[in-house]
Amino acid sequence: MNVTIVDYNSGNISSVINSFSEVAKDKVKLEVTSDLNKIKSSDKVVLPGQGSFKSCVDALNNISGLVDTLNEFAINNKKPLLGICVGLQMFADIGYEDTETKGLGWISGKVSKIDNQNGKYKLPHIGWNQINILKDSKIFKNIENNSHMYFVHSYEFVPKDKNVISASTDYSSNIVCSVEKENIFGTQFHPEKSDKTGLKIIDNFINL
Repeated sequence: MNVTIVDYNSGNISSVINSFSEVAKDKVKLEVTSDLNKIKSSDKVVLPGQGSFKSCVDALNNISGLVDTLNEFAINNKKPLLGICVGLQMFADIGYEDTETKGLGWISGKVSKIDNQNGKYKLPHIGWNQINILKDSKIFKNIENNSHMYFVHSYEFVPKDKNVISASTDYSSNIVCSVEKENIFGTQFHPEKSDKTGLKIIDNFINL
């Protein structure tokens, strides 16, 4: 089985690569690339994202044919795809970080700034926080509810259809921290920085 981590120059993804390499070991062939043919032929794709919504969307669009290839992979061919952090946020129709920016439109909704309640909550939301698992998601197999995950973000994904939400975290309000829609999975937290529990989520995705 081939798992591809999409490297589209969106910041440092070394911890994503290291964690997937550790979990994948001899089980799967791991590629880190933006080569369209390699992405098309892979069994699963990981879409990381660091930085702002706009910078990540711009970086995707800067590689000719990449967005079309991802659409074909996830939407037309319904193969498993995992978005991490801004990788998840880009599933939305639109994001409001820096400036209004069109997303991939895979899961209807928007990405807006977390309400810090007049400075009561620090932004970015950085560090460990408990997740509340809301539905029986495949990537949460054998993960205990209220497990701690590692977060770094100031913006949150607000989907129109609440049924796609698989977990939330309490920070200022109930923030969506993971989604599942058919073959598309996303985590706002960083599984690659969330110790053994995070590695288990990566393992669950690889084993889908």
